[in-house]
Amino acid sequence: MAATATGTNQVVPVGVGGGPRPKNGNGFHGNGGGRGGDDLSFRFSPARYRIGVWMAIGSILMLFVALTSAYIVRSASANDWHPIVMPKVLWLSTTLIIISSITIERARRSLKRNNQAAYGRWLVSTVALGIGFVASQLVAWRQLVRQGVYMAANPYNSFFYLFTAAHGVHLLGGLCALTYLLVRTRKARNTIDGELRRVGAADAVTLYWHFMDVLWIGLFSLLLFWK
Repeated sequence: MAATATGTNQVVPVGVGGGPRPKNGNGFHGNGGGRGGDDLSFRFSPARYRIGVWMAIGSILMLFVALTSAYIVRSASANDWHPIVMPKVLWLSTTLIIISSITIERARRSLKRNNQAAYGRWLVSTVALGIGFVASQLVAWRQLVRQGVYMAANPYNSFFYLFTAAHGVHLLGGLCALTYLLVRTRKARNTIDGELRRVGAADAVTLYWHFMDVLWIGLFSLLLFWK
């Protein structure tokens, strides 16, 4: 075992045996501790984003399952249940959100292939389709209001506005996430950690957007056929 002498002639063991061990360039004891070294324990894992999105999806799903249960029970136990004629523009909404689910998947796959230009274009297309979906929902509301279909008129109307509004709010959250991805396309990612975060974020937002698509199809089918 090697030893060194201090200014007071005290022998201090180096390395094994409890003496002070030299620090590496990152300020950690050992070989390559911290980011950028040989130790990969600090490297970002895309699973973090996926776990967060699955938790969000779970909570949103619980909300809509509760609303759907209330909708079904209420429809069978009241004489004041008067379904409305669905505005045809909602079919456009459905078409737009289905196409947007395809475009965001194309964006995700383009990023996996490191095709940055295609990734940006598909993201822009998805954002435009999402905005179109929200706009078509507002048009449907306006048409119903002009027909005298108000939220407090009967329970079915209340559920219709509640379902579409709740879904719309959560979809706006998805649009914000898409905008965030779009802004990040202008920033270069020259590190492995940065690229992992970028891909992980794209995967998570894509998963959330697919969920919004499936959720809308379910809600629209419920309102359309369960009367």
